[in-house]
Amino acid sequence: MEIRKKQPLGIELVRRGIVDGEAIERAIQYQMEHPNKRIGDILYILKEADPERLVKEIADIIGEKGIYLTEDKISIDVTEYIPWDMMKQNKAVPFEIESAKIKVAFADVAGNKDSIKSIKMMLLNKGLVMEPYLAFETNIEEYFQKFESKAEENMGDLEETNSVTELVDNIIKLAIEKRASDIHIEPQIDSVRVRFRIDGELFIMANIGKEKQPQMIGRLKAISNMHQEKQESQDGRILLYDNYNIRVSSQKNIYGEKFVLRMLKKTSEIRNIFELGFPFGEKELNKAINKKNSLTIMAAPTGEGKTTTLYSILDFLKSDDINITTIEDPVEIRIPGLNQIEIDKNVRFADSLRTILRQDPDVILVGEIRDKETAEIAIQAGQTGHYVLSTIHTIDAIEVVTRLRKMGLTDYDIASTVGTTISQRLIRRLCPHCRREREYTDFEKEIIEKIGEKYNYKFKLNGLKTYDAIGCEKCNNSGYYDRIGIFEVLNIDDDIKELIMDGKSSIEIRRKALEKDYRPLVVDGVVKVLNGDTNLNELNKKLIIFNNL
Repeated sequence: MEIRKKQPLGIELVRRGIVDGEAIERAIQYQMEHPNKRIGDILYILKEADPERLVKEIADIIGEKGIYLTEDKISIDVTEYIPWDMMKQNKAVPFEIESAKIKVAFADVAGNKDSIKSIKMMLLNKGLVMEPYLAFETNIEEYFQKFESKAEENMGDLEETNSVTELVDNIIKLAIEKRASDIHIEPQIDSVRVRFRIDGELFIMANIGKEKQPQMIGRLKAISNMHQEKQESQDGRILLYDNYNIRVSSQKNIYGEKFVLRMLKKTSEIRNIFELGFPFGEKELNKAINKKNSLTIMAAPTGEGKTTTLYSILDFLKSDDINITTIEDPVEIRIPGLNQIEIDKNVRFADSLRTILRQDPDVILVGEIRDKETAEIAIQAGQTGHYVLSTIHTIDAIEVVTRLRKMGLTDYDIASTVGTTISQRLIRRLCPHCRREREYTDFEKEIIEKIGEKYNYKFKLNGLKTYDAIGCEKCNNSGYYDRIGIFEVLNIDDDIKELIMDGKSSIEIRRKALEKDYRPLVVDGVVKVLNGDTNLNELNKKLIIFNNL
């Protein structure tokens, strides 16, 4: 077999009965006119053999695996794992994922080692092991063309609009229709790329002709009240669309000015906190949040839904005999019955909080604890009989203590006033219209069992099925629709307070918390997987669990 592999590709294909000698002659003739094309690709272009059998045999000859890319074989949202520009540059397409293994098709497996290595390392950082496959270069280019044509269809006939005013208007209206949270308008070397962030992920929606870039920039600046002449970073706001307050940010890059439009609804229905995915019942929720003389702090990175959860908590607490006041930057959702204050660049959270304390509040929401001064006033408010809710940027509920210490708060103030810390992440829900049921693999069962052992939690796995994300029109072919929260709650009881007062580290606090009712994010995440809300691949993308057990 080794001797056969050293034979010229054409001879080996003839020997295997895939093509005949005349087909090879035609391919060689074609290659003389197209010297950059490989023989295998030429045989595919000339339709000299069944493409699926052809690519698998060629791959086998060079000791690799082969794939003929068709729509039914691409079962994932490709740009979720590899950026579109990187895919095109390296002629690579991810097409299937199972547990921690992702399959990626390359146009040249043998001679493209640098590209394969760079993509392999990028995927490894996401907790995924890459398995390379050989595909025809023309087959991959055909997929790229289909993908980009779909993007153009998504935007309708934008290039045929009568004016740039209509073009920009249609982009924003489509973003509203698609439930996008952000619009990215990005100048490239030869086009203007438009991407929407939907359920936390970016999707390419269109590439607009480069000649329209100056007019698009002018229109965006005009409707967001920015200076037309300035090319430095600017912030603006668009108020032309009913029920939307669109925040606009511009930033100059090497190809022009990039714009990001944040789509904020002026009024929006507050979702019940249990609908958001809060893992406990009403009794446990009351234990966590219904505390006078204390702080409840939501902890998570940017964009993980902290504010939405706090709104849901306020809605849960709201009644006619409670005075609830909020300080926000900006007020994202207007809630009837609440006193909501929006700060601006000339007013700090700390300044507004001092004023609010003279307004007889029962419950105060501080949009974010950003500095020591705001933290100290929030602590003071909690110590003088108020219930304060706020957010902070940390990786989990326990690290809130460390963050407050680094701001300069004393262990006494933290232990005596902080009553509960809650951390969360948003993970995408499987689309109910196209998700595909299957059995758990042995690897997935092992992962779940290891998580259960590590955190002393018994998961009920028997008889349950999991689901793959497939993609359909209803979910923009992503396989996911909407998001759900995964949570962890740290109730700071007397034992935890004592550890904080003694200056113990977050490691020691975590150890004690795990002896009690604290369970980390990953435990609630697995519960959501077992409930069929999401799958382990999505959970791994958010928490990187495959490589950390």
